[in-house]
Amino acid sequence: MKKNNIDKKVMPVVCIVKNSTALGLFAGLFTCNMVNAQMVNNGEVKVADKTVMAVYMDYSNGVTGDFINDGETYIFQNWNNDGKVSYTPALNGKTYFEGKQHQLIEGTRQADFQNIIYDNISDLVPFDLTTKISVGKNSDYKNGIINALYDNGKMIFLENAAHTSAGDQSFVDGKVEKRGAAAFQFPVGNELFFRPSYHAANSALANVYTTQYFYQNSHPKYSHDSKDEDILTINNKEYWVITQDKGSENIVLSLSLDHDTTPSEFFVQNEETELAIVRWNGTKWVNEHGVLGDDISGEAYTKLLTGEVSGYGIFTMAIVKKIDNREIDDLTVYNAISPNDDGYNDTFYIEGINKYPDNTVEIYNRWGVKVYDAKSYNESDNMFRGYSDGRVTIKRGDKLPTGTYFYILKYNRDGKGKQKAGYLYVNNQ
Repeated sequence: MKKNNIDKKVMPVVCIVKNSTALGLFAGLFTCNMVNAQMVNNGEVKVADKTVMAVYMDYSNGVTGDFINDGETYIFQNWNNDGKVSYTPALNGKTYFEGKQHQLIEGTRQADFQNIIYDNISDLVPFDLTTKISVGKNSDYKNGIINALYDNGKMIFLENAAHTSAGDQSFVDGKVEKRGAAAFQFPVGNELFFRPSYHAANSALANVYTTQYFYQNSHPKYSHDSKDEDILTINNKEYWVITQDKGSENIVLSLSLDHDTTPSEFFVQNEETELAIVRWNGTKWVNEHGVLGDDISGEAYTKLLTGEVSGYGIFTMAIVKKIDNREIDDLTVYNAISPNDDGYNDTFYIEGINKYPDNTVEIYNRWGVKVYDAKSYNESDNMFRGYSDGRVTIKRGDKLPTGTYFYILKYNRDGKGKQKAGYLYVNNQ
């Protein structure tokens, strides 16, 4: 057992406790089967705030079991839930799955946790998740890959939920669901590789998305011979399955690339080719375009490829023919700015946009976070100058970091909606 430096009372459950309180920590109806080393709850277990409960044997929450964790609960062996598992949102309950032997997380009903900490050093893949569990606040991936490659295995993140520490040492190998409108990094991977996808913030709290990563060739199941003409080479080592379970809007999507999983030729383009997100539409691969960001340090992957997609399903990246899209109709997009007030390239300039005042401009960073948006963008006073507009997590008025960004321009021309997306390089040094 890992030692915990917590100045609190720890209650190892090793006996029968019926309809009583134990130092005010929890109350309920327990039975402990010492032969099978299992604790079964068929009543109510409530771990109060600022208290700790440690379970050193298999735990089973029965059909009539009600487990409420508002303190800290340590699970050192297997976990099963056939009843109700919940928490008080105003508190900060934490559930630790840790130890030095394989752990099975199973059950017939979804278990709802506020915070989950995975910390098991028994193996590279010490967790089997065969049921649905949700997190309302944070999931901390310290050690141990979670194998969720089962029909009912799924990790669910609620609207305000996030995660920390995900990397090659710990992620979800299987389906991850995200509910709500917040921007989110899906902590997915396969085999021993963490390869997240990013979804930019959307507009509806009711939206639900699910992502799963596969370190395998999508061909021949999704034939690489059936594709748009401008698609040259499709990634034959990895792909993502992304579904929109609820909602109707398109998203700005980022896919991660790394030398360990992505073909080497995808890191060397020439003047005639570029990388793009591609999607299987049911009959062929279609070019969803995209912008390749700068190298990323401190992560388990090297780059992100970002673009607004027009549908859902099977995604990967491809080498495509490069098209100079700076000019669209009678607009010219100048996609580099250096806002140092020297009078040259201080703003994101779209020549001709004044003729189409019914327009919107959105700019995203490499994580898919919107850093700027504007309506009625023009050539004089409503322009992007390399600063946050204050509607995102970056403080209003702060200079944005130097790097490659992704823009989406939408405008109305003769009663028809037009759209242009591409990269924008910001030099704020």
